[in-house]
Amino acid sequence: MTYTRDMTFRRPRFSIYQIVIYVIWAILAVELVIALVDGRYSLSFIALATLALSVAPMVAASRLGIRLPLSFLAGIVFFIFGTLYLGEVFDFYERYWWWDVLMHFGSAMGFGLVGFVIVFLLFEGERYRAPHAALAFIAFCISITIGALWEIFEFAMDQIFGLNMQKSGLPDTMGDLIVDTIGAAIGAGAGYAYLEGRSRRGLPGVVAEFIAQNRRLFQRRLGRHAGRRNPR
Repeated sequence: MTYTRDMTFRRPRFSIYQIVIYVIWAILAVELVIALVDGRYSLSFIALATLALSVAPMVAASRLGIRLPLSFLAGIVFFIFGTLYLGEVFDFYERYWWWDVLMHFGSAMGFGLVGFVIVFLLFEGERYRAPHAALAFIAFCISITIGALWEIFEFAMDQIFGLNMQKSGLPDTMGDLIVDTIGAAIGAGAGYAYLEGRSRRGLPGVVAEFIAQNRRLFQRRLGRHAGRRNPR
């Protein structure tokens, strides 16, 4: 398969992350066709929605000229697949008590990483005036905020449409927030470890790979900052 210069996939050899992505897409495509043939249109809609949402990050990144690390993209695809398809169609949330914990934990780490990258991009050019711990703390707060907004969304859906997204109510909400807090701390901590130069593997490696692949975004901000300091 050939991609343009702004597309995400650039490695000539297949990696484990590409295999995960393609296998999930293949499963969803096959399930979509089978559901349509059998007349199970609700299932086909879920399969189509899951497939579309899993492709959306790659399309959005391409349009914005952003290169996503394959490891991060694979995590997004698996999370969407696990939340919408496995969680709803195969009822993983009811069959496995730890599935909801796993999904919340993974999403919180992901949002922690995304929050750190956003904050790092905004502070680039002023990085020496912003303590590394402060950048990590802001990223942590972003992730926690997203988790709290999701719990508000679940509460609203239960109250307005009579759903049962909160399961056991307050205990479920507090459990989710605790897991979100732990995941957010790990994600933000990975960003802090990157800034401190302590690790280039694991989650800090994901941050390093994103910044390396999108160096021009940070250089652009550095250039504007230099222009303000040295006006003609």
